[in-house]
Amino acid sequence: MNEFQTIDTAWGLDVQAQRNRVMRNTYGLLALSLLPTVLGAWLGVATGITQSLNGGLGLVVFLAGAFGFMFAIEKTKNSAAGVPVLLGFTFFMGLMLSRMIGMVLGFKNGPDLIMTAFAGTAGVFAVMASLASVIKRDLSGMSKWLFVGALVLMVGGIVNVFVGSTAGMMMLSTLAIGIFSAYMLYDLKQIIDGGETNYISATLALYLDLFNIFQSLLALLGIWGGERD
Repeated sequence: MNEFQTIDTAWGLDVQAQRNRVMRNTYGLLALSLLPTVLGAWLGVATGITQSLNGGLGLVVFLAGAFGFMFAIEKTKNSAAGVPVLLGFTFFMGLMLSRMIGMVLGFKNGPDLIMTAFAGTAGVFAVMASLASVIKRDLSGMSKWLFVGALVLMVGGIVNVFVGSTAGMMMLSTLAIGIFSAYMLYDLKQIIDGGETNYISATLALYLDLFNIFQSLLALLGIWGGERD
C-alpha cells in the first residue's frame, strides 16, 4: 500500500512540476512578446506605414496576416521555430495597432490615455490570474460560449469597418473587454489545470486576450476621453 502511495505522490508531484514549468515558460515568453509589439507599434507610428490601410484593405491585410501567423505558430509550436514565429506575429500585431496608437497620440492627452489603457489591461490580467488560482471548478465548458462570443465580435467588427459607426465601436469594444477577460480566465485556468501543456500555444492565447483588451480599452478611452488642442 505504501509503495502505491509513494508512486501516486511522485506522479502527482511530477504533473504539478510540469504545469508550473508551462506556466513559468508562458509568463516569460508573454513578457518577451511585448517587446516586438512595442517595436512594431513604434515603427508604425514613426514611419506612418499603416496609415494607408483604411477600410477593406486594412481588414484584408490584418486578417490575412493574423490568421497566417496563427496557422504558422500552431504548425511550429513543437519545434525550435515556434518562438521566432510567435515573436514575428507579435511584431505584426504591434504594427497593426500603430494606426490606432497614432490616432490617440493626436490627442493632447494621448500618452496618458495609452498608459491608462496599459494599466487597465495589466489590472485585468492581475484579477483574472488571481481568480484562476483560487477557482476550483472546471471552466472548460466556457470554451464554446466564448468562441461564439469572439465570432460575433469578429463579424460585428468587420461590418463596422464599412459602416464606421462610433456607437458601434463603443459597443463592440465594451463587449470585447468582457469576452476577452473571460477568455483570459479560461486560458489561465487551462494552464493551471493541465489542459494546455504547450507554452507557445498558451502564450499565443494569453497574448490575444491582452491585445484585444488593450485595444478595446484604448478605443473607448480615445472616444470618451480624448482631448483635442
